[in-house]
Amino acid sequence: MILVNTKKRLITLLIALFCGIIIFFLGLGTTGLVDETPPLFAAAARAMSESGDWLTPKVNGIFRFDKPPLIYWLMGFFYSLPKNEIWDSFGTLSARLPSALGSLFLMLMIGDTLFCWPQKGDRQFLTPIVASLGFALSPLIIIWSRTAVSDALLTGTLGISLLLFWRRMASEGNDQCISAWLFLGLAILTKGPVAFVLAFLTITSFLLSQNNWKMLLSKINPKKGFLITILISVPWYILELIKEGKPFWDNFFGYHNFQRYTSVVNNHAEPFWFFLYIMILASLPFTPFLYHGIYKAFKDFFKSSKESCDITDTLYTYSLCWLISVLIFFSLSATKLPSYWLPAIPAAALLTTNSFISLKNTKKSYLYIWIFNILILFGFSAAFFFSNNWLSSINDPEMPNLGSELLSSGIIFKAKLFFSSFTLLAIVLFSLKSRNILVYLQIVLLIGQAYLMSPIRKLADTSRQLPLRNISKLILDIREGRETLAMIGIRKPSLHYYSRQIVFYEPNTEEGLINLSERLNSDRRENYEDQPDYEYKSLLVVIDEYSTRRQQWSKINHEKLGKFGIYNLWRIQKSDLSDYSRFLVKSGFESDWENRKVEKF
Repeated sequence: MILVNTKKRLITLLIALFCGIIIFFLGLGTTGLVDETPPLFAAAARAMSESGDWLTPKVNGIFRFDKPPLIYWLMGFFYSLPKNEIWDSFGTLSARLPSALGSLFLMLMIGDTLFCWPQKGDRQFLTPIVASLGFALSPLIIIWSRTAVSDALLTGTLGISLLLFWRRMASEGNDQCISAWLFLGLAILTKGPVAFVLAFLTITSFLLSQNNWKMLLSKINPKKGFLITILISVPWYILELIKEGKPFWDNFFGYHNFQRYTSVVNNHAEPFWFFLYIMILASLPFTPFLYHGIYKAFKDFFKSSKESCDITDTLYTYSLCWLISVLIFFSLSATKLPSYWLPAIPAAALLTTNSFISLKNTKKSYLYIWIFNILILFGFSAAFFFSNNWLSSINDPEMPNLGSELLSSGIIFKAKLFFSSFTLLAIVLFSLKSRNILVYLQIVLLIGQAYLMSPIRKLADTSRQLPLRNISKLILDIREGRETLAMIGIRKPSLHYYSRQIVFYEPNTEEGLINLSERLNSDRRENYEDQPDYEYKSLLVVIDEYSTRRQQWSKINHEKLGKFGIYNLWRIQKSDLSDYSRFLVKSGFESDWENRKVEKF
């Protein structure tokens, strides 16, 4: 390891830490969970904490085998802390902390790596800060680092592991590579075999690009390291397989890994080039620097292949292998989601930094890149100045008044003010030929995301989640005799999370009504906390406004108990439900719940 100034290193990390706290932790627990997926993670983790079963994740009385347990364990740990219900009243801080911490630690690792191993021709104190902020200010990282799902934790554990692998290869000492393999094991415990595949592709492609690959491979000690990774990641899979057997194998490996990769799941079909498009979005507003950084990395790689190259100067080549590995692997996947790109964003941030360094001494490229970037910023400004043209096109059935609410809240005005000022500042700094223009704009963007994102999150929470929290509170207040709870139409897992009840979810179709009647008699689930009384004479139904207009639901006898947003709370007598269900069956309709695996969590 290169000798570094300890004081400057500490200052660099403290600056990165301060920026990371603003981006990832500011107001983290002040809003509710966002449907559809986060409540499933949060409910499974809370169930582990309260039931004491830390082996098998369960949601709504059903096994949830979609992800390995590390994300649930970490969430559950925070749920288990004393007085959790006081300092985390929404339950969202505990659920989101693993994602935020994973991104924060990776942000610090990126900055520290560039500080300790400055690349050829660069001794700038600001470069590690540029790299850290390049990662943390990615729109995708900002969103998923504050979301209670496993993607940000995978990005954090896998990213730290890959950086530790490179640091070991670049180090001159004989220290062990245990920590890199340890974090790889944690990444596999976060999202399964995909973590190992991405690490294998990245390291293999990088080693093949180096003449001294055998020596570099020996440095990371794959035999001993692989054993460490197995000892950390594999035991849970074995225990779960022994306990649950074929359902676990079919669900986790068959459906959530093999089937997701080889066929389209949940209608997430996208073209082959989908992640090229996501790569553009994920690096906004500084995408031109990423593409220039990729070009520069390719150019330096072909140049170094003809000459002897110091391994300590190969971080950008390594980052290129990292980014391309993620791009190719997920582009070949049949199922594609924007979150699949997250593991590539650390590499993209490093390649953006490569552009930042090289452009300082290349006036012609500097001119073109910055003109392109200023045009992007101008486009953002124009989009908000002409917001009336697109606000009216917003059609969200859960937030029917979103356009007018955005205007009345002042968010659109704030966005106009910020992006116009941002663009003007970029033009001024460019005209002054500032060498550190990217750093200054990153700082402004850091302030801007705190300025804009907080009111946006609060508006979204008020419109989408507050009605569900309020109706859940009403359910707990007026529930009789441990009535069963159902939700008709729009499916919201957060209702189960907030109400802490078993919820039967059904569509608003004729088949959905028949399904609900049958399931109340046949689909008996156990709830660790408050077991419903399936024999009680009535049930509670949460039904959205659009579903109440359907004939089969509007005609059934019901007692209106409350309304919040688009959601109504009804009490229905089971005898009335059964009578209408029999009428629909005689009319030619039939149930389908046993064939379609409802509530596949």
